[in-house]
Amino acid sequence: MTDAPNPLLIVDEPSEHICRITLNRPEKRNAISAALRTELLDTLRRNDHDPDVRVTVIRGAGPCFSSGYDLGGGSLMGDDPVHDTPVYTSPGDGAWARQAGEGWFSIWDLAKPVIAQIHGYAMAGATELASACDLVYLADDATIGYPVVRVMSPPDWQVHTPLVGLRAAMEMMLTGNTYSAAEAVAVGFANRAYPAAELDESVLGIARDVAKVAPDLQQINKRSVHRSFDVWGARAAIRAGQEFQALAGHQASVQEAKQDPLAAMKKAFD
Repeated sequence: MTDAPNPLLIVDEPSEHICRITLNRPEKRNAISAALRTELLDTLRRNDHDPDVRVTVIRGAGPCFSSGYDLGGGSLMGDDPVHDTPVYTSPGDGAWARQAGEGWFSIWDLAKPVIAQIHGYAMAGATELASACDLVYLADDATIGYPVVRVMSPPDWQVHTPLVGLRAAMEMMLTGNTYSAAEAVAVGFANRAYPAAELDESVLGIARDVAKVAPDLQQINKRSVHRSFDVWGARAAIRAGQEFQALAGHQASVQEAKQDPLAAMKKAFD
């Protein structure tokens, strides 16, 4: 476990070959800042080169997995667009969505599997992080949602249609409603839901099963599934969606909401 004071992430090894990352901003509901995203992606990349790690679990400290991107914590792309941005992208309209998406794509492209463990709720950008993970497990009282579509834009990482299908994706995009754990599993957002008190051990059980497979073979197993998803057009569809995320920012209602984004988000969550 890291010795740094008040680390953004807590990293431990709950079982052999399993790395567990805990998002550690409970006072901010684990809001995803540029610094947190950078540290998270760096840790996952280090795990890809660590022979003692075969699978990584990501969870949140405190009452929830994460409330999404940190809209009150400075630039989400870092103060220096060349050196501080978690993932560099070319400048211009749509830069935010492009770099956010490339960050989540980089989790798909890791050799070693990543598991999202969600309790409480995962909202907005937190659902993007969860969707980028290879496996997703929920507490049975957890909720997921993307209420930002009510006031700002469609997601930066528009995995919804390829992941859950036309009808479920359309309902999510047109309402911004939250979904229960059972509903999220039913539409294919998550693998399974477990009683909240059993979530930690249930996810560790899955992680132990994943860790039984040698990494040289497991990377092929993982890539074979993602490659099929790519052949179906998932990656191209998500990238196409980034253009609509950028276009939304030019709409009059969104321009008005951007004058006070925190108030707009409060309205979205009402």
